[in-house]
Amino acid sequence: MARVLIPLPDHDFDPTEAAVPWRVLTRAGHEVVLATEHGTAPACDPLLVTGVMFGELGAKPEPRSFYEEMAASQEMRAPIRWSAIEPSAYDALVLPGGHAQGMKQYLASELLQTKVAAFSATGKPMAAICHGVLVLARAKDAKTGHSVLHGRRTTCLPKYMERVAYYLTAWKLGRYYRTYDAYVEDEVTAALAAPSHFERGPFTLMKHGVADSDAGAFVVEDGNYVSARWPGDAYLLAKKLLERIDA
Repeated sequence: MARVLIPLPDHDFDPTEAAVPWRVLTRAGHEVVLATEHGTAPACDPLLVTGVMFGELGAKPEPRSFYEEMAASQEMRAPIRWSAIEPSAYDALVLPGGHAQGMKQYLASELLQTKVAAFSATGKPMAAICHGVLVLARAKDAKTGHSVLHGRRTTCLPKYMERVAYYLTAWKLGRYYRTYDAYVEDEVTAALAAPSHFERGPFTLMKHGVADSDAGAFVVEDGNYVSARWPGDAYLLAKKLLERIDA
């Protein structure tokens, strides 16, 4: 059995991007440890459960059910603190995303970036999706001072997805879909050794991968590291991470 670490903010993370890997890993018999800044029970972005606008643009029914199970779990009720993370004690790392403002607690934490950089140095499997890739982009290798993504290939939330979501909802929700002024794709690409190391993947706005079909899903695999773009890739990301853990 492997021990897998999933850090989260206190609130506003994407329920699909956290709960699908949690479900896939725990169903396979692995232990998942959740971590928040102060060790308090976290909660996802509520709009992604109820529907962002008119009941749409939120999590699909199965990931919502996984999130309900996750929310009732012991690991969700009693997470560890970020300061208590011992990177060497874990066999894999998952960095979920989310775009609402509460995510900044997680995305901008220098403490969490230091812990993630130390985990990256172990060479063990790690996975990041959507805005979660920003944590890796901002985490600095202790030896080189570069981002831990420097020299790796990756994807993240593509600029066109972030832009379309913002334009569709800004009239009602303002900057809900714009976490920062800079697009996620731009900041991640700037952290890489070369712009060509970023992979945008095929164009999509609707099709989601599901438990028994990866059609429409996309991930980038680079050795021990797997990255994905958005909730529609969460199942495939979890499967690819599981392959690395089981290997």
